[in-house]
Amino acid sequence: MTMKVKRPTWADTSPAMQDYYDHYWGLPVHDERFLFEMLSLELFQAGLTWATIWKRRLAFEEAFSDFLIEKVAAFSPDDVDRLLANKRIIRNRRKIAATINNAQVIYKMQRAGQDFDDYIWSFVDHHPQRLILKPGEPLAPWTMSSKKMATQMKKDGFKFMGPTIVYSFMTAVGLVNARL
Repeated sequence: MTMKVKRPTWADTSPAMQDYYDHYWGLPVHDERFLFEMLSLELFQAGLTWATIWKRRLAFEEAFSDFLIEKVAAFSPDDVDRLLANKRIIRNRRKIAATINNAQVIYKMQRAGQDFDDYIWSFVDHHPQRLILKPGEPLAPWTMSSKKMATQMKKDGFKFMGPTIVYSFMTAVGLVNARL
């Protein structure tokens, strides 16, 4: 007998969103490359739907050198031009520049001996924060925790990190556990 996975309404809108919820969303992530990928995809989502971004995930991975932090940190103006010409991804100069900048910030952290994983998880004292939603209750667009995290990330040099993007990232990588 197969057990039916309990999902929020948004996760039942397509097979891709079902797969995303079942295998990614809200599960604690400690892989620095994947944390960077999700941070980048979340900033590309701004003003768009997650389904729009997720269906382009492979194109983003290809365009951004599999989100290898050191490689993206070394992207040049020619790489920016290449990305702006890539019709398979979201071609927004500010988002592309922010992704490269954020890779540079993370790479600088790593070279100074600080793990990006430790940095990210320090915002929740290294333990997922549990959020219980009532059936059909939507996630808040941001929280005081995401506002605090976004403010610190900006101070540390990250770009395009508002409280809404940060909260979406927090729930995506399991810093906040809102799974049903």
